[in-house]
Amino acid sequence: MLAARLHGPGEIRVEEVPHPGPPGPGEALLRVKAVGICGSDLHTYRHAAIGDIRLEGPAILGHEFAGVVEQVGPGEENGTGTSRAPSRGWSRSQSPFPLDGNFQPLQPGTRVAVDPAQPCGGCELCERGHPNLCLNLRFCGLWPDQGAMCEWIRVPAATCFPVPPEIDDAAAVMLEPLGVAVHTLDLAKVRVGQSVALLGAGPIGLSILQLLRLAGADPIFVTDKLPWRVDLAEQLGATEAWRCDAADPATAVSQATGGRGVDVAIEAAWCDASVDQAADMLVHGGRLVVVGIPEDDRLTLRHSVARRKGLTITMVRRMKHAYPRAIRLAESEAVDLGVLVSHRFPLQRAAEAFAMNAEYLEGVVKAVVEL
Repeated sequence: MLAARLHGPGEIRVEEVPHPGPPGPGEALLRVKAVGICGSDLHTYRHAAIGDIRLEGPAILGHEFAGVVEQVGPGEENGTGTSRAPSRGWSRSQSPFPLDGNFQPLQPGTRVAVDPAQPCGGCELCERGHPNLCLNLRFCGLWPDQGAMCEWIRVPAATCFPVPPEIDDAAAVMLEPLGVAVHTLDLAKVRVGQSVALLGAGPIGLSILQLLRLAGADPIFVTDKLPWRVDLAEQLGATEAWRCDAADPATAVSQATGGRGVDVAIEAAWCDASVDQAADMLVHGGRLVVVGIPEDDRLTLRHSVARRKGLTITMVRRMKHAYPRAIRLAESEAVDLGVLVSHRFPLQRAAEAFAMNAEYLEGVVKAVVEL
């Protein structure tokens, strides 16, 4: 089968690789239909590393993906290696098919979006209800696990979530960043009428913006480096939006709030100077939520500002228990995922897609590779 593999910094090759083979117990074989390029993929693309994880060989990237179930393995009586425990519907011992993320039999022909995280289900953090913090987590596209930018992939059935026909393949890809946004709102604990500053208007940031509006946050201030993303933030309901390189964002927020600052600041950008800016924007006793991943694996924050303001600082680690909510939000059109997909490429042009996205050219918001 064909796959786009990263061989070194900036070096994507589309080449033949072995087929993953038939699914085992509790697994599904998917024909991949679409894969998104995430900001974390771009970190790996640029450096052949992300944080302290370095590639040790060719890697298939891609963890935002959707596909069609081609084949399933037998169900598993003792679970599928995830932390989810069925509370309704089928038990695993009753079904001849493995169970999907909704604890229903997963059958061939089903269109699914896939949670890329594969928690063990048995460690302390999984048992405490935090599968995103699993001590033995496997994750599609994070070395040493291969990702989804290929024609077929084998995944645990429990990570598959059927999507309705109202959600097309590109929008199904966007359910993963929307899930991160849902988890971010859970951690941010935004109340109706609270003021929020959102630093970063990429796909996750713009998904967070739409959820903030649903949550009743007001006003909502958005900053970003890229002018077309600032424009899109205004289109999606930001109270005010500014380019962070054209004016000091903290000064702009201070002026807009009469010097008070905002209740919550969410950093969903490059996690560089934006973290300090977010702290400067906050009211005393405010909440700082960090979503972004820094290029140099360093988080810089002036201690005096955070200490004197008594800030609560929360780090976002992917998501948990978010896919069913994300699907309902997309299906009901409470959020618009299609507007975030700016570019589409065939698999054969994956190298071009990564190069364009890494340089933030041509008005890119989300680039999707379609198979």
